[in-house]
Amino acid sequence: MFGFFKDKFNNLKQTVSNTAQILVGNVTNAVEHETEFSEFVLDDMEDMLISADLGVGYAAELVDKLRNQTKIKPADVKKYLKDEFSKTLQNAGSTGLNVQDGLNIYFICGVNGVGKTTLIGKLAYKFKNSGKKVLIAAGDTFRAAAEEQLDIWSKRAGASIVRRDKADPASVVYEAIEKAKTENYDIILVDTAGRLQNKFNLMEELKKIKSVIDKKAPESLRECMLVLDANTGQNGLQQAKVFSNAVNLTSVALTKLDGSAKGAIVLAVAKEMKLPVKLIGVGEKMEDLKEFNPDEFIEALF
Repeated sequence: MFGFFKDKFNNLKQTVSNTAQILVGNVTNAVEHETEFSEFVLDDMEDMLISADLGVGYAAELVDKLRNQTKIKPADVKKYLKDEFSKTLQNAGSTGLNVQDGLNIYFICGVNGVGKTTLIGKLAYKFKNSGKKVLIAAGDTFRAAAEEQLDIWSKRAGASIVRRDKADPASVVYEAIEKAKTENYDIILVDTAGRLQNKFNLMEELKKIKSVIDKKAPESLRECMLVLDANTGQNGLQQAKVFSNAVNLTSVALTKLDGSAKGAIVLAVAKEMKLPVKLIGVGEKMEDLKEFNPDEFIEALF
């Protein structure tokens, strides 16, 4: 990690306050005054964890660990959850964005409307500010609005762009890699389409783009990153499964975390998919894209 994301994120507590209330506050308040974990208390706890978007399997696992044991008491439930959540994030892998010397390619995917284009613009801005030469490959070629939007973002960020309206997305990425190698770019940010209505065609298109990268610059691919809207909750987990099958995801970026009550998706994705969240979007401004820090996230939750 090159340290360009190390700006301190001070209002994380405020950003995850809704999630903290639903995921930790409600559970703790309901349980910690009990003397023992009765079946009634455990069922109640499981329901609350599920409704906080933690996922059925993960919620059941957390509650099952409390059954038939005497060491952890209801009064310890906050510490228990904190330790378990920390472990889950740790097991998902490093949350530092993979940046190396030479050419770095970031393959960005996700369904339409999650904030992919905005994230790419902000990421371009971050890299540019750290002294990198940045190229954006506009791989969502069938949605004119997507390319227009990306064009505006690239200008704001001071990045170059390769765009070919209605062209084959894989050919745009091919061209971007050629340009990057010839002109010594440090970063390529690849935008992709997200039309899940026709899942098969979209996934084939993504695989084709990925195979172009694998052929042209296999040593340069740093991240296959899925962008999720924090408000989608468990639906985000389904999206992660679909995209992971197609392009072998390495990480997740979570947008619109500010004000969302469904931030537990960070934990659900880490648990189910073993995918680390690496970036979080917490507002409209260029600077409102932050590197995800698991320790700070856990502290803010609790």
